[in-house]
Amino acid sequence: MANQLRVMLEIGLKGKKVVAVAPDWPGLERGAKTEEAAIERLQSYLPRYAQVAKLAGMEGEFAALTTVDIVEHYPGTGSTDFWGISFAFSSIDMRDLSSGELERELTLMQACWAFFDDVRLRVSVQMQKGPRGGGRDRDQIVDHTIHVEQEWAKKVGVPIPQDAMLIGEGLQAYRDAYRDAIRAFHSEGKMARTWPLRYLIRHTAFHTLDHAWEMEDKDLTDGKSA
Repeated sequence: MANQLRVMLEIGLKGKKVVAVAPDWPGLERGAKTEEAAIERLQSYLPRYAQVAKLAGMEGEFAALTTVDIVEHYPGTGSTDFWGISFAFSSIDMRDLSSGELERELTLMQACWAFFDDVRLRVSVQMQKGPRGGGRDRDQIVDHTIHVEQEWAKKVGVPIPQDAMLIGEGLQAYRDAYRDAIRAFHSEGKMARTWPLRYLIRHTAFHTLDHAWEMEDKDLTDGKSA
C-alpha cells in the first residue's frame, strides 16, 4: 500500500544485532539489539531521510508513509552481529529490477550523494571526539567514505582514478561513471560480482548517509561541544 513503509529485518547469525532495512528507500537502514529496537530506530531516522527524499523529488511519496509493513526476515552474517549493519542479501535484493525501478533507486543514491556533499560543506573541520579522544575529523570521514565506495565501484568495472578527486568535476565524473556502469550491468543482466545490483545501490547509499549523519552529529559549529 502507498502509505506503508516496507521493512526487511536482517538477523545476525548469533542474534546479537538486527538491522531494519527499507528496501524502497536506499540508504534507510538502522541496526539495534532487537527487532523492535531496530524498527524504532529506523523510524526515528525518517525525518532525517526526508531531506534525501526531497532532494530526489520524492518528498510527497515519502511523507505519505504512515505505517510499517514487515515484509521479510532473513539471516545476516557475523558482520551483521558485530557492526549492526546489513551485510547480507535479502530475497528482495535478488529480484530482477525493471528499468524504471533501477532509475528510481539511482535517483535516490544520487540524492544521498547530494546530501553528503551539503553536509561536508556546512559542518566544522574538526569533529567532536569520543570519550577517549578518538574519532575522525571531517576530511578523514569524507576521504574514507569516498574511497571505500570506489572499491565497491570496481565491482561494476569502474576503476579508481589515479588522481582521485574528492571534490568538484573529478568526483562528479566518477559518480556519473558509477551510475552508468550499474545501468550497463543491469542491461546485461549481470551482478556486481557476487553482489546484486539492488544491494550495491542500497549499501552505497547507506554508507554515504551513515557518514553524513555522523558528521552532523559530531559537528562543532556554532559553539557545539563534546
